Amino acid sequence: MQPAVPAHLVVDHSVRVDRSGTADALRVNAELEFARNHERYALLRWAEQAFEGFRVIPPGAGIVHQVNLERLAQVVTVTDGPGPRLARPDTVLGTDSHTPMVGALGVLGWGVGGIEATSVLLGEPVLLPAPRVVGVRLTGRLPAGSTATDLVLTLTERLRGYGVVGAFVEFFGDGCAALTVPDRATVANMAPDYGATTALFPVDDETLRFLRTTGRPPAQVALTERYLRAQDLFRGGDADTKVRYAEELTVDLADVEPCVAGPARPDQRVPLAAVPRSLTEGHGIGRTRGREAAGPDDGAVFIAALTSCTNTSHPGSMLTAGLVAEAAVRLGLQVPSWVKTSLAPGSRTVPAYLGRAGVLPALEKLGFHVVAFGCTTCHGMSGDLLPQARRAADAGVLGTAVLSGNRNFEGRVHPEVKAAYLASPGLVVAYALAGTVMRDLTKEPVGVTPEGREVFLAELWPSPEEVQAAVRAAVGPGLYEEAYADLYEGGARWRALDAPQGELYTWPDGSDYILEPPYIAPVAAAPTPGPERTGAAGGDVVGARILALLGDAVSTDHISPVGTIRPDSDAGRHLTRIGVPEAEFNSFGARRGNHHVMVRGTFGSPRLRNALAGGREGPWTRRGPDGALESIHDAAERYRAEGVPLIVVAGRDYGCGSARDWAAKGTALLGVRAVLARSFERIHRSNLVGMGVLPLLFPADTDAGTLGLEGAEEIDLLGLSGLSPLGKVTVRVHRSDGAVTVFDAVAALETDREVAYFAAGGVLRYTAARLLREHGG
Repeated sequence: MQPAVPAHLVVDHSVRVDRSGTADALRVNAELEFARNHERYALLRWAEQAFEGFRVIPPGAGIVHQVNLERLAQVVTVTDGPGPRLARPDTVLGTDSHTPMVGALGVLGWGVGGIEATSVLLGEPVLLPAPRVVGVRLTGRLPAGSTATDLVLTLTERLRGYGVVGAFVEFFGDGCAALTVPDRATVANMAPDYGATTALFPVDDETLRFLRTTGRPPAQVALTERYLRAQDLFRGGDADTKVRYAEELTVDLADVEPCVAGPARPDQRVPLAAVPRSLTEGHGIGRTRGREAAGPDDGAVFIAALTSCTNTSHPGSMLTAGLVAEAAVRLGLQVPSWVKTSLAPGSRTVPAYLGRAGVLPALEKLGFHVVAFGCTTCHGMSGDLLPQARRAADAGVLGTAVLSGNRNFEGRVHPEVKAAYLASPGLVVAYALAGTVMRDLTKEPVGVTPEGREVFLAELWPSPEEVQAAVRAAVGPGLYEEAYADLYEGGARWRALDAPQGELYTWPDGSDYILEPPYIAPVAAAPTPGPERTGAAGGDVVGARILALLGDAVSTDHISPVGTIRPDSDAGRHLTRIGVPEAEFNSFGARRGNHHVMVRGTFGSPRLRNALAGGREGPWTRRGPDGALESIHDAAERYRAEGVPLIVVAGRDYGCGSARDWAAKGTALLGVRAVLARSFERIHRSNLVGMGVLPLLFPADTDAGTLGLEGAEEIDLLGLSGLSPLGKVTVRVHRSDGAVTVFDAVAALETDREVAYFAAGGVLRYTAARLLREHGG
């Protein structure tokens, strides 16, 4: 059987920043990446030869969204078939929430979980109710000193406040013409962070210019313009006046000021002057000054990373960082010894144009050597802290990270870094030089020259004219064509992999990386309710216990971390038991093919706050009102042995963040039958349904607090056998004093197909059964 639709798989999430600040960092990190992941990569090599229409872009090529923007996306595609050749708008689904980045080119695309993507490859439809479309009118121009990063952080705050979860956001208005495609890409990339399903810019002359600059064939560019003009999809003329939106917001680009976002969410926009206060208020520390010379203090920058497709896809932003570095080196400024610096671009074009512009040596002088072409720090693969920072963290210093990424949830960047700020690349360099976020960079010095003169940010920051001149001199079609000439080839390590051949994959014996998954087995992974305890009948859940009682904005990083596996964690102890040395534990992201490891990491964030854990952060809970504190995994296993089903209770925006299917897979494997929350982020809700876990919504204006849920209750979910889309489920709460509370929750199943998926135990079981019927199995 072949995939129902063509697919690219870009390997970009597996490399870690083990070596940084040295000329050999790229080579060393690549060698370690292959040593850790050769079994997984051999599986990908097998899949590429086994399936038609499935192509792998090997490690080291870049980040999927930037590669799509610069090379893969066609804007208009031609479908060949038995009938006439048909042109149509390009579309894309990606197993990463930042897939909407390609909306900068007018390509409609959004992120889905790996569960849904697998089902689509097996012929299932994409389920999408008619979307709510919000129009954002852009006016004016960005002022000098403000960047596309400042714009997207401003929009993220504004749109989160307005409420666009699940909506399509379309940008329009005269302000669009003032934005380059890289500007638009930065804005569209963070669509999931302001809550939208996708973000879309109109195609215009700037789009065509970008296609030419990145080396798209002239015939493709001509077809794109001709087709879109004929369809009234090209910005300008009648196309602008025909569009009407039910909801509109207006954003004046002239109001955007330099800012960062943090210390724990992308929508926490902070003007530069307020950064120190944001940390003191967020973490209850006193402001310190002037002690950084002797060593790191609270607010010290432990990690400064030029990373992520959000900003490394923007030549202007990256060249700004290079020009800041050049000015700093010229003045003799240095990065403090505790700051781990890294440059992990989203494509090979970045060091090429930084080199052409002559600013790469200055970045390297400050420690921003290329460490990888992948996601690295932005998704938690930041590697170990430098020794001085490690000692400071052990001593209780509150360290921070500053990165040009799109996510900064607690514990995501590094488990020992409690606060993280998203910033433009130029500001990442500035904060690296300062060594702390406890300075107001609008009026306090970034650093001091060897002669003792204070240097301020304004002295280092280039003018728009300088940046534009550098872009014109360094960026052009030849650069992109050279960078992507061998996109599918990979290096010698990739080609030397000993990969299986043939149509059927043989699961490797004794592997601790790749195991046959239990998701399609006929027996549900969730525990079967025992008759005395639960009296389950007709699909209802009776006698369930609350495994975790959580608050608002629980991210998929809280639910399923991707970073380093600690030896004292449940997953680490499991790996030790099966004989894996600690040095080979690797990360959860790399171990996602081993469900025994991943389920032990579920709800494993050191920053998880479970009300049942009595104030202790981390993967802890209590079983019943008088139970001892134990790990969530151990508690779930004990409940499983007793035949007790489980639920999770949460607040608003449950499952925000990455499109991490393991956040749903692990939840199901723990025996959780339902999640009851105020609201869900779109992708995680879909992933839960895909794993047969029921997403339930509290009644309007109620939550765990208003209903008096404390975590010791037994809960029944009734009426599951007759569910309909957005139908009611009766929730019966048995309290420890014998009182019973009954209310109706809403089953967040949006279509009849999702109801069928849930009834089958998940989309993969549903799809397996369908394929067996179709092929006579």
